[in-house]
Amino acid sequence: MLRVFVLIAGLFLATSVRGAEDLTALLKTNCLACHDASNPSGQLNLSALPLHPADPRNAEVWVRIHDRVQSGEMPPRDGEAITPSDRTALLRVINHAITTEEERQTKVQGRATRRRLNRIEYENTLRDLLDAPWLPIRSVLPEDAVAHGYNKVGDALDVSHVQMARYLEAADLALNGVVVDQVKPPEVVVRKYYAREQSSFARKMTFSQFNTAPERAAFPVMGYTAQPKVRDGTEPMSVGAADPVARELEGIGLVQGAYEPVEPKFDQFRAPASGRYKLRIMAHSAWVGPNGSNHNLKNPKAKSPKWFIPNLDDVSAGRRSEPVTIYAEMPPRQLRRLGAFDVQPEAGIHELEVDLLAGETIRPDASRFFRSRPGETRWQNPLAEADGQPGVVYRWLEVEGPIHEVWPPRGHQLLFGDLPMRLPAGSKRKGQSVEIVSTDQQADATRLLKQFVERAYRRPVSESEQLRFLPVIQQQLALGVSFREAMIAGYTAVLCSPEFTTCHSEPGPLDDFALAARLSYFLINSEPDAELRTVAKTGRLREAQVLRQQTQRLLDDPRRDRFVTSFIDYWLDQRKILNNSPDAGLYGDYYLDDWLTDSALEETRLYFTEMLTGNLPVRNIIDSDFTFANERLALHYGLSAMEGNTFRKVMLPPDSVRGGLLTQASILTVTANGTTTSPVVRGAWVMDRILGKTPPKPPPVPAVEPDLRGATTIREQLAKHRNQVSCNGCHAQIDPPGFALESFDIAGGFRTRYRALAEKETRVAGLARSGQPLQFKEALPVDASGQLATGESFQDITQFKRLLLADERQLARNLVGQFTVYSTGAPVRFSDRPAIESILNEAAANGYRTADLIHALVQSPLFLNK
Repeated sequence: MLRVFVLIAGLFLATSVRGAEDLTALLKTNCLACHDASNPSGQLNLSALPLHPADPRNAEVWVRIHDRVQSGEMPPRDGEAITPSDRTALLRVINHAITTEEERQTKVQGRATRRRLNRIEYENTLRDLLDAPWLPIRSVLPEDAVAHGYNKVGDALDVSHVQMARYLEAADLALNGVVVDQVKPPEVVVRKYYAREQSSFARKMTFSQFNTAPERAAFPVMGYTAQPKVRDGTEPMSVGAADPVARELEGIGLVQGAYEPVEPKFDQFRAPASGRYKLRIMAHSAWVGPNGSNHNLKNPKAKSPKWFIPNLDDVSAGRRSEPVTIYAEMPPRQLRRLGAFDVQPEAGIHELEVDLLAGETIRPDASRFFRSRPGETRWQNPLAEADGQPGVVYRWLEVEGPIHEVWPPRGHQLLFGDLPMRLPAGSKRKGQSVEIVSTDQQADATRLLKQFVERAYRRPVSESEQLRFLPVIQQQLALGVSFREAMIAGYTAVLCSPEFTTCHSEPGPLDDFALAARLSYFLINSEPDAELRTVAKTGRLREAQVLRQQTQRLLDDPRRDRFVTSFIDYWLDQRKILNNSPDAGLYGDYYLDDWLTDSALEETRLYFTEMLTGNLPVRNIIDSDFTFANERLALHYGLSAMEGNTFRKVMLPPDSVRGGLLTQASILTVTANGTTTSPVVRGAWVMDRILGKTPPKPPPVPAVEPDLRGATTIREQLAKHRNQVSCNGCHAQIDPPGFALESFDIAGGFRTRYRALAEKETRVAGLARSGQPLQFKEALPVDASGQLATGESFQDITQFKRLLLADERQLARNLVGQFTVYSTGAPVRFSDRPAIESILNEAAANGYRTADLIHALVQSPLFLNK
């Protein structure tokens, strides 16, 4: 055996030596003329760069060299050509060295390193484990580091003492959050909160020195008719319980969206406990007449009517539906979107089933309405017409809940089984933690802990593992701590243990339980469900047909929305959409437009879901004949008029510039900065995220600053920038995709000219969403033409899309790579490339369809092995 080992080692060493000698000779013949110490073109000195693939940085450089030689970029066209045999030999030497080293590392530790759950996964896992979908775990944990584009890569998800302290806090919060605070099942309370009785609605009917504007005032309505005497205070605010029929018809209306100082909320309601609730809101749209005037506090009889100021004493039924967004609000002004609906001219009830946190209240916002802001002139409602403007009237909010399917809830049952409960001695009221009654604490602790560990861990556990944290419980009991608190201490230890907080396995093939966990955290971003656990126990999950069936089941499960949201949040940077607010001067038509932002996000989520569930080809990443739109996006995109919040799948006109991901508002927003667009930023983003050709880091040269005066275009500024030799090579690759997207502004609106700040005389006519005049002018024309580094030219985004679609395999290669990083927690390495190509070969005949790529990946060695 020793002789065989020595012989193999000797052969490997001899091969390595010959490879190094071959590499030296090949570099000397073909490369060192431009890349030696005296003339390091591109700052690359190959005479001082030995091939040591065990060093990740060294390997990264040599992979880049390999790829540029393979693609024909090196040697450059104006240099001395490399012979085909030398090119083949050079690629073979680099390939063999890097692949051999990576395969050695894989045998020792696997492709993926052991990693902890990121905070989204941890939150989902606790929510599912404890059957408490409202648990606010994510906010307790620190932001996760990102590597290779995702928050799932083991090398970036370290575990520090800070992280462990936060895990302890999160686990304790979750466990205490599911323990009941009363013995008997709570009655399901249904309570109605009338708008007239909410101070944030009612007090807005009164003018003060801080507000004399009717746009910022609430107005009372009985049925569909104004009540001037209620508004001026000469009649009571409400008929109250004495006249229940009339009370049901009372409402309060607004013509402005919910934004300071107009922040309507049903403030009498505060969620008494975290949990599931049903909300029912009675509301209708209204039409408020013209020729109102600002209130004159010194002389109320003095009037100066203007057609665009609402007359709050002239109200009638609405002329159209109005989209309303519902938020949960936690002081101070922490908003969480719950849902949306369209109120109609006819009063109606709109129901939402939502998860609320204890203490949250409900805020409605008429999404289409403007948000008045002080400025150089008095604000003017952009929706005002000569005969009035739209409003929304809210009558009441009815809340049912919290709703429990069983009592005690399943989370409580998981922790304490069927042990009896009682209130603390001397207490008969709700709100204090119940006591868990155990007549044999040692036996109950042992039994409950074993059951909890068996359920919490994602693999079979031995009895010694089940009882590892029993001493924690026993120690707490010995200190006189209650049985309830002692058990929670033990459960907290379980939820912070490496077996719960990390995804790991031994190098080599994943067993069925590790495979179930990897599949589940891939497609539903949480722990394996009951069916997946059951299949894993049979030992058949690795069978191709069984694995495919389980993969498809999860793709069909509504919980895949967690995957869709998390995946595109990182792949397409959707999580960054609020990072840069539109400039109030240049883009006043987008400023304060939450409806546009929410709609843009929803379009991309629905679109990618359609690619997934419809198993659409990857070409849809670049172009399609459909998208998803509501009223706001239809207006933004210039599509046929729609009305309301509801999203519909719409077919695009043949000449539309939309279709695909690249021209969606969310993509174009996250690749801009709120003030201007940069072909460099957008081009690099397209190269990296869509084409899978990550540009190298730029050299330390000054960035190109936007010209807000409109005297020069970004293309003209870049032309000077590209004259620098160190910049031109990369910009030839990066700039063309960015130029193609220059037809779209910072929020994805189509444009033929840039914007520049302007004096009043030259401004574009119109009103911003703030009610102030637009402050920009149309400046220099946009040029969306360009030439790819490979020589093909395009004149606009439509032609550019056609050029990208010429290589669908590269689009699929990138998407498979993105799925691989997200699902395995490890980047695609050089030695993984054959497996990626095998996946592509399998999917090629059917047009590289999205779900097919996922199925092929899940069945591949990349996914089936650590």
